Amino acid sequence: MTIASLNGLSGLPASQWDALRADDQPFLAHGWLAALEQSGAVGRATGWQPHHLARREGEKLAAVAPAYLKTHSYGEYVFDWAWAEAYQRAGLAYYPKLLLAVPFTPVSGQRILGVPAGRAALVAELPRQVRELGLSSAHVLYPAPDDMALLAEAGWLERHGVQFHWRNRGYHDFDDYLDVLSRDKRKKIRQERRRVAEQGVEVVVKEGREICDDDWAFFHACYCRTYREHRSTPYLNLAFFRLIGERLAEHLVLFLAFREGRPVAASLCLKDGRQLYGRYWGALEEVSCLHFELCYYQGIAYCIRHGLAVFEGGAQGEHKLARGFEPVRTCSTHWLADSPFRSAIWRWLEQEKRAIAAYLGELERHIAYKKACQS
Repeated sequence: MTIASLNGLSGLPASQWDALRADDQPFLAHGWLAALEQSGAVGRATGWQPHHLARREGEKLAAVAPAYLKTHSYGEYVFDWAWAEAYQRAGLAYYPKLLLAVPFTPVSGQRILGVPAGRAALVAELPRQVRELGLSSAHVLYPAPDDMALLAEAGWLERHGVQFHWRNRGYHDFDDYLDVLSRDKRKKIRQERRRVAEQGVEVVVKEGREICDDDWAFFHACYCRTYREHRSTPYLNLAFFRLIGERLAEHLVLFLAFREGRPVAASLCLKDGRQLYGRYWGALEEVSCLHFELCYYQGIAYCIRHGLAVFEGGAQGEHKLARGFEPVRTCSTHWLADSPFRSAIWRWLEQEKRAIAAYLGELERHIAYKKACQS
């Protein structure tokens, strides 16, 4: 039985990696993670050096975990900048750190794949990796409940966050969904959708192989513009989107907005057998309420048509409450090598968890549904 670290997925067949996945969520697929590496979106130059962990039992792969050596905290959506600053003030180095996560993807799911004994062995290996490599810490972001249980048993610190997800309660169509909302929220959504239509916008939905190279080029231009407007650098490039278009076509849904026959905006979602995941959006023209239409209402309508149970609209965003999304607690786990810092951060996390619990309670009082439908 051996545990090895891999500085990339190129030497590991996709069939072996994917055979260890417990479900069809696309973000842990070999094709998704390898596309990040092959496109250059992750790598030493971007501060995401692959350090995947693999446990073998003879020739058989028993467990794997997507892992990275990070030299910053960008693209994680679990914010630990204050921890890094505290280390710096104490004269210690917080970076590099070990991160088990899907880069740039705040979606909960498997982080340690494989048979039970192999997964437990990888959890036990993580502190040793931190010590041997001289790292400050290890972090597992957005793990599945089974992963959380393993890590909690091993004494990792638990951190909570909040996202907003939409749940399908068996709606027949979009109007059926609107009927369960409070009157003011229902009116607001209808006004926003009507405003988009009155501006001459039509939406086309493309899936899988229907998405052509011109569509990817247009979508990428929209995606980059969104980052520029926020004075930021896009994490992903056109090569990445083309690669997932080839390898993960069955998981892709692209919403394209047209105005007077020309495309003006796009929103990309991914799906599996149960959920739709809102990921990226952008627009080349300003159209009032178009963001809500492409990023929320079209996704909700798609879930209703296809019987998907949940729509994850992306990270953060209290404004989603008014559009039928509900607050959901998210988790991450953390192991710190320095004992005094571990104790201090544990105390801080306990306070933060109480604040998050209170925040969730407050959000629940403002969801968009009629009281009789809040179940």
